[in-house]
Amino acid sequence: MTPSLRACLEGHARDALGNDFCITDITPLGRGETTLKLAGMGGAVFAKLRPASDSAMFAAEAEGLAALARCPAVKVPSVLAQGEDAGQAFLLLEWLEMGPLRDTAHARRAGSALAELHRCTGEHFGWPRDNFIGNAPQSNGESDHWARFFVDHRLRPQLEKAAAGGFRGSLQKHGEAICERTPALFLDYRPQPSLLHGDLWGGNLGALADGTPVLFDPAVYFGDRETDVAMSELFGGLPLAFYAAYREAWPLNEGYETRKPLYNLYHVLNHLNLFGRAYLGQAERMASGLVATLTR
Repeated sequence: MTPSLRACLEGHARDALGNDFCITDITPLGRGETTLKLAGMGGAVFAKLRPASDSAMFAAEAEGLAALARCPAVKVPSVLAQGEDAGQAFLLLEWLEMGPLRDTAHARRAGSALAELHRCTGEHFGWPRDNFIGNAPQSNGESDHWARFFVDHRLRPQLEKAAAGGFRGSLQKHGEAICERTPALFLDYRPQPSLLHGDLWGGNLGALADGTPVLFDPAVYFGDRETDVAMSELFGGLPLAFYAAYREAWPLNEGYETRKPLYNLYHVLNHLNLFGRAYLGQAERMASGLVATLTR
């Protein structure tokens, strides 16, 4: 860390914490970008660093955290500062002492909190600006038609990126069939535009010592609440108590199990485009299965 950046972060931390914060210890935390715990006189803060060319990612993350913070059932790290200095983009966040969902009580509280988050609704599906899911751009815009939004802003951009990366053949054939038939899944199901975390898996959800759920690293937009639940089941899943509490607070609609692979195809395609061929087989199997379901 350059002296200039260090002074910049210390200054923002002082303004936010209201004390004479001075960095005495820097602990790397080893997430995707450079992530650091900055501790010292006056407390601790969490810093994320990227090249200045990636500053839009931090601006989108800050906006997403601010949106989630409007729901009192969940805790999100407060944004202390976001900007650039000495060729580095930075996002400075509140430091939270948290860990994974430790027990059934924590899991149930998190499930109930997610249902409450989903009761925060918008006028349209989507989001006013494009943002990011992980390191990948996420197309948004706003629409009054959920199925159209999901096809045009979730499936098609990922399929086009996959084709540009050389993943063609059956994946593209089945992908096009899915895009054409997706509206049929929503003839009798009209989801409301719920506020979504957008990238909900175990790595982006934790709890404070008292069990307060914590959400971070969002990819927010307004959409069908089932998309958050579906993704949380995709990569290992969360404790069963989490899902039981969610369903008690707000039961899932009939047909969820049919829509779940549609929603998760977006995330598997995103992983294919980010990480390569290791996800091709999974994407092809999901697409083939969806075509079979949609053509019954």
